[in-house]
Amino acid sequence: MVLAHIRMISIIGLVFITALTLTACDKEPNTKKSGQSIVSVNGSEITMLQLNDEIRRSNIRADQYESAREQLLESLIARQLIVDEAIRNKLDRTPEVMQARERANAQVIAQAYLQGIISKIAKPSKAEIEDYFQKNPELFAQRKQFDLTTVRIATREVSEELKRVIDTAKSIEEVVTWLDKNNIQYFRSLATRSSADLPLQLVSTLREKSKDTIFIINEQEKSILISVNAIKDNSVSETAATPQIERFLINQKYKEATDAEIARLRTSAKIEYLNAKAPEPNNIEKSESQLFRISPENLSNIDNPSGTVSEGVIERGISGLK
Repeated sequence: MVLAHIRMISIIGLVFITALTLTACDKEPNTKKSGQSIVSVNGSEITMLQLNDEIRRSNIRADQYESAREQLLESLIARQLIVDEAIRNKLDRTPEVMQARERANAQVIAQAYLQGIISKIAKPSKAEIEDYFQKNPELFAQRKQFDLTTVRIATREVSEELKRVIDTAKSIEEVVTWLDKNNIQYFRSLATRSSADLPLQLVSTLREKSKDTIFIINEQEKSILISVNAIKDNSVSETAATPQIERFLINQKYKEATDAEIARLRTSAKIEYLNAKAPEPNNIEKSESQLFRISPENLSNIDNPSGTVSEGVIERGISGLK
């Protein structure tokens, strides 16, 4: 397993070498690097610090250390050989690579600064966790599991006639029969989602309409017909939910802290839009949030089997509810 894992690391490194590793290479091969030198490749040193960093990133177990260490060192040598050859061919001077280097450098520096903000964030208190648990019963104490049937069709096939069929159908079977009769291609599957996966408004609708509710979700060129087969209790205790609530609240605090810091920096900075139109304030906030945000784990991961409906599909818009 170690051999396969290290080999995969080497392959990935080679595939992306011109795009990524050149961002970290030295312009002068003989530049002295920090850390004890263990190998010299055409005058460029590979240090113990580099090797230890590779070992750390590879999540090597203690009993795998010796074999992994040797293979990772050979991987570093292979990488350096390719970097040297790429530089000899002046690939480090291409616009694409130079842009990648600039972006990677900016990302590393920005992340280092934001790491300082993260380190100052206090862990959520027991009271905060209890409060979140109590205020979100649909995610925990009153969580429901929805067993669904999904039917995927091309959006162009969602005609007014099909909508009328959905409005009058008593089950998804009637809709499928109509699709067959009209030679409309579809893909049918089963899925299981909890109330933690779905928008609250949709959860409320599903509970009210109960079994055999049918609705359509538009997803660009594809549309999904969804029918509820069963609704079951799927409650989660506060003890089981605590670790994920804690992580969610930490990420929430991190987002708030970084948003506040970026807002402060914007206030004191001189920003001029030279050849671009200044965006609306709301769009600025949205862009910053997406750029620096650490995505919190889904609270629905607790004892929740996932189905075939892709993540985020349901949030993208409901065009009609039966």
